[in-house]
Amino acid sequence: MSPGRSDSARLLVIEDEIALADVLADNLREEGWQVLVAHDGESGRAAWRAERPDLVVLDVMLPRTDGFHLCEAMRAEGFDTPVLYLSARGAPEDRVRGLEAGGDDYLPKPFHLPEFLLRVRALLRRRGWGTPSPQATFAFAGHTVDFRSWTAELADGRREPLGEREIGMMRLLVERAGEVVSRDDILDAVWGGDAFPSSRTVDNFVLRLRKLFEPDPSAPRYIHTVWGVGYRFTPQGEAEQDPEEGRT
Repeated sequence: MSPGRSDSARLLVIEDEIALADVLADNLREEGWQVLVAHDGESGRAAWRAERPDLVVLDVMLPRTDGFHLCEAMRAEGFDTPVLYLSARGAPEDRVRGLEAGGDDYLPKPFHLPEFLLRVRALLRRRGWGTPSPQATFAFAGHTVDFRSWTAELADGRREPLGEREIGMMRLLVERAGEVVSRDDILDAVWGGDAFPSSRTVDNFVLRLRKLFEPDPSAPRYIHTVWGVGYRFTPQGEAEQDPEEGRT
């Protein structure tokens, strides 16, 4: 099911503790989402392939195939479904292992249900559910960004693919056009609150976007640096403020 449809997102919960799986499924359904449940790695793999959910809640210590190996295998098959790990293994090395395996967020057990639901909403929002952009495409300066296909048609006629982080950043900047968006806000919205990137990671992705959309990336007219804070997107274009005037 693709973002932007009027029906609700479909979630797959893969959790071998039946009581916990039932609690999670009940609360997710109360939020208005459709929920499928599997209790081991192999049945989870089959459901993931057959149902193509919009988000997977994945326990790590599963019978038959553990969560890390399952996520790696599904990524190798080309499935880019967002994955939220749940695990009693909450050490930093376990979180790193989970992210390296292709996961998007990692929530150690025990956890608070409101935090779990917030993380689910954040991942779905990044995929276009819940609070999508007001339009499926956005045009500025001769460029058109397509939030459905994750592509950009550039002013010179080239068509370029955009990665998940790039499309997430563009969605956020478009939604808040004209506003100053802090690096922390970008990290929370695009990477999630439990991610490890630094603010420098945001800067690197902005450089990528400028190379695509700015006539002169060294003198940006659309994606402006607000020194010491973050970035401001101006679709109509304007010269960037002198750095010394804008420092905070």
